[in-house]
Amino acid sequence: MYIKRLLEKTIKQVRTTFPAIVITGPRQSGKSTLLKHLIGDPGRLATLENPDLRLLIMEDPLDFLQARKKPFVLDEIQYLPVITTYLKILIDKERLPGQWFITGSQQFSVMKNVSESLAGRAAILALPAFQLQERKDVAALGDFIFSSGYPELCVNKNINRAIWFSSYLQTYLERDLRAVINVTDLKDFEQFLRLLAARAGQILNLSGLSAEIGISVPTVKRWISALEATYIIYLLPPLYNNYGKRIIKSPKLYFYDMGLLNYLLKMPDAGFVLNSPMAGAMFENAVVSEILKHKLAEGIQPELYFWRSQSGVEIDLITRENGRFIPHEIKLSSTVRPRFFKNLIYWLALEKNGGPGRLITNCAEDMPLPHGIKNIYWKNL
Repeated sequence: MYIKRLLEKTIKQVRTTFPAIVITGPRQSGKSTLLKHLIGDPGRLATLENPDLRLLIMEDPLDFLQARKKPFVLDEIQYLPVITTYLKILIDKERLPGQWFITGSQQFSVMKNVSESLAGRAAILALPAFQLQERKDVAALGDFIFSSGYPELCVNKNINRAIWFSSYLQTYLERDLRAVINVTDLKDFEQFLRLLAARAGQILNLSGLSAEIGISVPTVKRWISALEATYIIYLLPPLYNNYGKRIIKSPKLYFYDMGLLNYLLKMPDAGFVLNSPMAGAMFENAVVSEILKHKLAEGIQPELYFWRSQSGVEIDLITRENGRFIPHEIKLSSTVRPRFFKNLIYWLALEKNGGPGRLITNCAEDMPLPHGIKNIYWKNL
């Protein structure tokens, strides 16, 4: 059963102007399924993870590519990044739109070769796991903060969730991670992942992580970069502004997928999460991830930030939309209280080019709030 992806609209737009479309994203996010659906012919897809196919291609790369019926998909290009050099030659000979589709699970290796070989010739898009508008299995708040957006887990509810994530992590660590960084002890890295999960929604403290796991700060930075590159975590940067010196230089840490986050935290079910001390942080992570994935579906580089004043006043999330900064406060509550939006009022008084403010809660009631602030029920994200 195919589930329509929001990214399809963006793909249909860019394929009319760009010769190549590159789609990055984590393993199992549905990149190949999406392109098979759009192309409509499984024979027009080459999976470069297959070593025999890679050997065949490299015997005569130009001949292989020229012989393909267009449009054609080169799947998991990180296994043969040099192929982009030959793609450039063919595109420059015949610059027709929508000829080539490229997928990759490792953003660093894919983007490095794309930027070098296909600059100006390829549209760069990202496909993370499902977001709310693509899912039919999110009925309650517990589903939102506990369940995974990976297509296989959304579609097939009979899959053992723990076994699936255990296998997913093993594949990720053994295949993707070894290709991005040199990790000598995978158990140390998995422990590192669990430490990060416990800090979801918090300021990233590199020194603290270094001390706790017993590795150097440069190693922590390298591992963090690898997790970013492979769409496991997202680092939300602080907003630079001219109305007060920043006291926070470090980003805040979030996970792309709530199912993976809960697995790493060993949360057994949604009820346990909702009653845990981390419930608020988990709700915040789910909201930030949802807004991030929505921006990616539009094919734009997300401009997302947070802000904290010298006195400790914090805005959970700030988006940039049509040249304006839009502040968001995220509160896990079914009731809207004045203290929930006091930081929004404070920030709006400082930022003349900001607003309207948004309060994201578990309250479904649409109610007028001061200063044009709007309450948004999480289901309506």
